[in-house]
Amino acid sequence: MRLCIGVGRLLAVLFVSVFLIGPSQATQQSFGPFSIDDSRPDVIALNGEIDVGTALNFRRVLQAAPNAKLLVLNSPGGMVQFALLIADDVHQRNLATFIPKGSSCYSACAYIFLAGNERQVDGELGVHQISSDSGDLVSAQYSISDIIDVLNRFNTPIEVLTVMFKTPPKDMHVFTQDEVARFHINRKREDPTTNPTVNVSNAPPSAIDSSNAAQIAPATLPPTAGSDAGRNDQALSKLSTIEEYARRPTRMAIYAGLDLFGDDISSVRTSDAAQCAKSCLSMNGQCKAFTFNANSSATRQPNCFLKASEGKADGNVVAISGKLLSSADPDPQQFSMGTIDPKLAIFKDVDLPGGDLSSRPFKKGGTAQQCRLACIAENRCIAFTYIQPKTECWLKGVFGTPIHGDGMITGLKKMQTFSPTSIISLE
Repeated sequence: MRLCIGVGRLLAVLFVSVFLIGPSQATQQSFGPFSIDDSRPDVIALNGEIDVGTALNFRRVLQAAPNAKLLVLNSPGGMVQFALLIADDVHQRNLATFIPKGSSCYSACAYIFLAGNERQVDGELGVHQISSDSGDLVSAQYSISDIIDVLNRFNTPIEVLTVMFKTPPKDMHVFTQDEVARFHINRKREDPTTNPTVNVSNAPPSAIDSSNAAQIAPATLPPTAGSDAGRNDQALSKLSTIEEYARRPTRMAIYAGLDLFGDDISSVRTSDAAQCAKSCLSMNGQCKAFTFNANSSATRQPNCFLKASEGKADGNVVAISGKLLSSADPDPQQFSMGTIDPKLAIFKDVDLPGGDLSSRPFKKGGTAQQCRLACIAENRCIAFTYIQPKTECWLKGVFGTPIHGDGMITGLKKMQTFSPTSIISLE
């Protein structure tokens, strides 16, 4: 079965029809740099600079989101006095603060972050001294006094204050992850619970080659998504506010022709890719990705591979894969990689003489599948020939002239670009 451009569109329609319930779409309200989404009314986002109107806008967004638990930050900073007012409101409301990957919280924004009753840096947190154009020393001292008073109420680590007041106003100290851990900048709630353990089976990776798939025994899944929904919400409620935000899947990115190879939790047989995706969603957050084998000739062995992580990306024309994305995850970007498609780019009884990267075989005693993956991982490799009788893997840096060779398997690498055929909301 070959996947083509039309299949990508078909996949989008298939998944939308399965996952989207009703015509309503999430709406967003904005209050200056703050915004709330009706699909997540407990989360407020700050995107932008802190100016004279920002503190009032924060009061307005708090009125619009009375059950807010989390403030997600992405700001270059701004006016100190108004940042301190916002920080005080965050402290009074016992809000958690979070800087996601790809986001930054610099200068005055840091005061807001440090006010969180629970706080976590995955992006960048930057601090420096306050700056003033007035040259009024008395006013500056009052400002510093206010900052120290407020940050002390937030139990700010002394190391953070030291770094802040030692960094000149025109510089910015961005804390490394090592400093974040060493200075205890992240703060969890007082009664953290242990995350549930993942029961990982011993199933081999999800290589969709039919010779390997037949060896994978089905594993037992939890009950269906419908009966498990309450349990999933219950499990998430035991997490901290930030963990719940960062882990709850909100979107699913769908790819055609991409195999997410390895890190399988279990493998089952499903009727189609949509059912495979629903099996992943039913696993209480343990499943982060899946790959479905769309080869119609594979009629008995497992065709749905559920994964604890994305694993390694691999090209396969009969693969349909999905990645679960949380609120903290950015939309995936287009990427390119060398692939040797096991359905389209593997040729039996074909030899490519010459052009070897080494005078000795790359590996003896392995399989053709291992040889294929070794060529993909080696940037200099553009092809491989596997000699079955000798179990030898030869990686090629130059294409030779193909000739007949009994018991030989040859694969040709090409650059391939992948991007999601669709990103589906799960809210």
